[in-house]
Amino acid sequence: MRVVPNQLPGRRPIKLVALKPSQWEVFNCDKRFRILVAGRRFGKTFLAAVEAIRAAWGPGRLVWYVGPTLKQAKRIFWKLIKELTRPYWATTPNETDLRIELTCGGTICVRGADNYDALRGDGLDFLLLDEFASMSPEAWFEVLRAALADKQGGALFIGTPHGHNHFFDLFEAAQELPDWERFQFTTEQGGNVPRQEVEIAKREMDERTFLQEFQARFENTGVGLAYYAFERQNNVRRIQYDPKVPLFWALDFNTGLGCSVLGQIVNGTVYVLDELILPDSNTLEACDEFLARTLKWTSGPELPVAPADSGEEAQEYLDELERRLQPPPLIIYIYGDATGTQTKSSASRTDWQIVRDFFGRYTDRYHAAFQVPSANPPVKDRVNCVNAMLSNFAGQHRLFIDPRCKHLLRDLEQVSWKADPYGNPLAELDKSDRTRTHVSDALGYLIARVFPMRQPRGERPGPMII
Repeated sequence: MRVVPNQLPGRRPIKLVALKPSQWEVFNCDKRFRILVAGRRFGKTFLAAVEAIRAAWGPGRLVWYVGPTLKQAKRIFWKLIKELTRPYWATTPNETDLRIELTCGGTICVRGADNYDALRGDGLDFLLLDEFASMSPEAWFEVLRAALADKQGGALFIGTPHGHNHFFDLFEAAQELPDWERFQFTTEQGGNVPRQEVEIAKREMDERTFLQEFQARFENTGVGLAYYAFERQNNVRRIQYDPKVPLFWALDFNTGLGCSVLGQIVNGTVYVLDELILPDSNTLEACDEFLARTLKWTSGPELPVAPADSGEEAQEYLDELERRLQPPPLIIYIYGDATGTQTKSSASRTDWQIVRDFFGRYTDRYHAAFQVPSANPPVKDRVNCVNAMLSNFAGQHRLFIDPRCKHLLRDLEQVSWKADPYGNPLAELDKSDRTRTHVSDALGYLIARVFPMRQPRGERPGPMII
């Protein structure tokens, strides 16, 4: 671990700052423009704060920290930079303009690139662009680059890869540009996340996402086939219902095509038993079909009818035997589209109200537990969760589908990401084929709820002012 030298001018010297070796390598580079590509929890934001303080230490110096949006920039950086600069405030920080005036005469401001035209005008000594991959490239090339010209200011681009977009292009170009330097570090090299947590992530994440988020590799996670991890030889098998294990029913609500899947989860593995695909249907019809499909699991053996001349005692005996052989109510967990609380399948009830009313009528057959979130996860997160179950970085397969689920299998083989007119990938699925995406969406709601994308656990305390 290295420390920042106490060489900053001003009325009061800044306290020493502890940096990890990889952070120090970036901090100690004297190139005017630097690019840091790093995995999750590397310590990028803390390094940015230290860089901002150093760059702002001097009369009249102006430093900007810019995030993809102003809201995001404030959430990530504002509290941290206030804590680190508190001993050196010239006045109380401006909470409206997100501006800190320092006793040395310098200024640090927090800005967002979502309205980059509003960033014109100021000349900057130093610029920090955080998560540059999520910004519009015009923010840099059309506005912020010019803001460095009159003062010959420098810039530090930091972030995690996001496919082969403008961040990748800039990273590649920097190799040949004078006065530019680039750095690339994994999460583990940052020293803030224990090795065992990285090993857990290998088992929980699909290969491309792990390489992008933890290894800081530029992977096209949003290009081409959405469910690229699916392979029939690895993920398709005949599946038998296990009466000792609860059932799940995952639904996607959309107009005209009812799609849902039935299955079970055993020891962290998802088994899809069947799919319910109902063209030109509504939620009431989906409930009726669910009743029909599960009848074999909620009914006892069929007993013979007592002969007419056997008397009432024989029939009473058979009726009592039938009651005794009736299986207990089936435990079922319900997952699905959170927007079902808004979409109306009838004049007076939402989709989820219809489903709840259905199970309320059959309490003798089902014990239903609803696992529906207040909002759906981002589409990309949901798809990444499915890919991680199909095949994680460690090569484990935790999602198996019965071959009778023909529509689901077609989805996993055919659903693609949407692209703009210029061929750039978008964070949404191509729904041009009305028969595609819906049943895989239903499965995705379940998986994202039970096996969500998680932030790394067990993070070690980051560097601190000492």
